[in-house]
Amino acid sequence: MATAVGSTDRKAHRRAELREFLMSRRARVTPAEAGLPDGGARRRTPGLRREEVAVLAGVGVSWYQWLEQGRDITVSPHVIDAVARVLRLSPAERRHLYVLAGLNPPAPEVDPESADMCQGLRRLIEAWMPFPAHVMDAYWNTVMYNDAASFVLGMRPEIVQNCLIAFFTDPLYRSRAGGWEELAPKIVAQFRAACSERPDDDGFRVVAEEAKAASAEFTELWERRDVMPGGQIRKVLDHPLVGPLHLESTQLRIPARPDLAIVLHTPLPEADTAAKLEWLASPEGRRGAMYPLAG
Repeated sequence: MATAVGSTDRKAHRRAELREFLMSRRARVTPAEAGLPDGGARRRTPGLRREEVAVLAGVGVSWYQWLEQGRDITVSPHVIDAVARVLRLSPAERRHLYVLAGLNPPAPEVDPESADMCQGLRRLIEAWMPFPAHVMDAYWNTVMYNDAASFVLGMRPEIVQNCLIAFFTDPLYRSRAGGWEELAPKIVAQFRAACSERPDDDGFRVVAEEAKAASAEFTELWERRDVMPGGQIRKVLDHPLVGPLHLESTQLRIPARPDLAIVLHTPLPEADTAAKLEWLASPEGRRGAMYPLAG
């Protein structure tokens, strides 16, 4: 009984939130923005009227009134999208409307106002120095990386700029990665998990096909169909200048940019890794890294 009451309370709360959210979004859209005459001084309603939203969205006036009142009615993604368009909702607001309407929300989209975040992300990964950090897109294509990612992980312009494919094909990284065979299944399982979040996106299929063509090892692991969420992975790298480096790789998602992820490598206490990374970032370490790059 308590569970049923709790469910009823949550549903009532969601409907109340739906009502307040729709009213607030409707109030901020002017008739002119919706392509309607403003009505002059006679207009008392701030923003759009309910019937105007209904007509512009192509739904019945009574139905929209019931929706805004939070009544228990059937809604579809198609109609919710039409309402979201009329109310000029942002991608985040559209997802919020889906949730309040009791529907599974669509995949996150990049808000146009957040599209230009690259300078801020560049500052973030540079501030992570002397530890390796990079940014990749949804398909694991490299977007940017700091200097530590270059002299520790071997990221450089002349290799394939995709983290998955480079993991299997870059001889420099493989020569440094201790336990590469144990790490590879986790990497592939994480990429398949990323694919499952966007099953209709052909971009993942293109990367997987390219990886198959480049590596029989990837093909064998891909066919296992293992899935593992992106999170933290421990790595041990054998650097030619400083020896073993123990790192913890953490993948962070950016809500405002669901197409990007930040990968930060944090030094672990073993083998005095932090001090070694600091030396590699020093002028002396950088000079030495110019020569034994091949590992």
